[in-house]
Amino acid sequence: AIVNGVILGLTSESRAAAVVNGNGADAGLLEDASASAAVEPAEEFPWHDPALTIVERLEMARDKPLERKLMAAMAQLDCGACGYLCQTYSEAIAAGAENCLTLCSPGGGETAKALKTILKESGGASGTGGATTPAKPAAVGTRQNPVIATIKSVRNLNGDESAKHTAHVEIDLSGAGVSYRVGDALGVYPTNCDELVEAVIAALGATGDELVASPAGASLALREALRRDCDLAAVEEELVELLATAVEDAEQRTALRQIIENDACGEHDVLDILHLVSSAQPAVQEIVDRLGRLQPRLYSIASSPKARPGEVHLTVGRVERNLRDRPRKGVASTMFADRLQPGDDVRVFVHASRDFTVPSSPDVPMIMVGPGTGIAPFRAFLEERIASSSAGKDWLFFGDQCSATDFLYREELEALGDAEQLRLDTAFSRDQAEKIYVQHRMQQAGAELYDWLQQGAYFFVCGDAKRMAVDVDRALHELIAEHGKLSPEQAGEYVARMRQEGRYVRDVY
Repeated sequence: AIVNGVILGLTSESRAAAVVNGNGADAGLLEDASASAAVEPAEEFPWHDPALTIVERLEMARDKPLERKLMAAMAQLDCGACGYLCQTYSEAIAAGAENCLTLCSPGGGETAKALKTILKESGGASGTGGATTPAKPAAVGTRQNPVIATIKSVRNLNGDESAKHTAHVEIDLSGAGVSYRVGDALGVYPTNCDELVEAVIAALGATGDELVASPAGASLALREALRRDCDLAAVEEELVELLATAVEDAEQRTALRQIIENDACGEHDVLDILHLVSSAQPAVQEIVDRLGRLQPRLYSIASSPKARPGEVHLTVGRVERNLRDRPRKGVASTMFADRLQPGDDVRVFVHASRDFTVPSSPDVPMIMVGPGTGIAPFRAFLEERIASSSAGKDWLFFGDQCSATDFLYREELEALGDAEQLRLDTAFSRDQAEKIYVQHRMQQAGAELYDWLQQGAYFFVCGDAKRMAVDVDRALHELIAEHGKLSPEQAGEYVARMRQEGRYVRDVY
């Protein structure tokens, strides 16, 4: 899934949510307004602002119905990572149609904890939505029915001395029966690494060959269920409760009870918890029943189907950290960086963007701000514009740590700059004593950037929502005020018009 005190710059889905009525129907599919004598006023969601803290959002929804309280706990980015929008995810939970409370990736443990508390205080979901049967099978290439695609290649975009590892992934989609457009995301169903799976099996005192019913509803050997279907990073409170009941050692039982009482499940992974309870040996199926289902990850597509027919490219930053003397790996990012080889299969689906895509007019200027892996969709945008022979000017702000090792797609971008097909401004924060970021480059080029906006340029942002996108939005307001000779309030109105016209679009997470 931003400002002037309101919303900092909406994601593509955020604006779409503004035209969804209270029943979840897309306003564009409603009957002509003249056919109805009474039109319900659009419901307002004052908490639907990622600039607000979760405490502020929950207070705004304190006296609202259950589904709105749940919505206020979401990260308000409408990023689509959960497979819903903030509103529709909360409504699905409230109706009982969705029982997983950990799908909001940007909100993380904070959101999951709030959702659990709200449901507990309200007496739980209504349960009316869980028994419905789909009228027809999910379409091929969707979250519910992913396709099997083949890895073509994986390479590291960073230099040998870099502190980062960014995988450029090429996936063969030929014959898969799915298509995409620039701006869309690719959903990827990851698998857990074998080392973690074997460590969990050992902690359970199991062989790995035991037949279990996985969280996905499949009957599998324990090893395969843990690898493919079980979330081993997130700890459900029900798992801790089970172990606390089964454990014989008093100290271990106390440690588990403290985790529950302190709402500290989010500070541990499954292996952590199993290591705490050597004296508990519940049945393997009981453990699996209390594990969450491994969820797909969404990645901005870094290729144009016009330039790369039959394939899709991703730009994936490897995530790993150490906690309690153990490495904690990002499930999907390390799958791409460390485990997948050419010829391997991966389950994928296309998550369509509503309006995060190139301007419909090929002559319109385009400004893109995408530091780090935020470059991904803009590589696709540029490929699309070149393949379409678009006449519109293109301007990219890219940044990272060091130019020598972290200039992602350097040869491609500099070649476009040399051919005068792209204006490229870069900001490498650690190449000098003073930290320089993309928002600083925007301000330095403020007069020309404002001139492009006056010419009708689209302004796109992709990347980190909590810091980068906020700083970029602030810089945008400031340079518009300075070079347009406007007050802060007038600059806010200028940006608001850009959003309404669909010229300020963000893909932030």
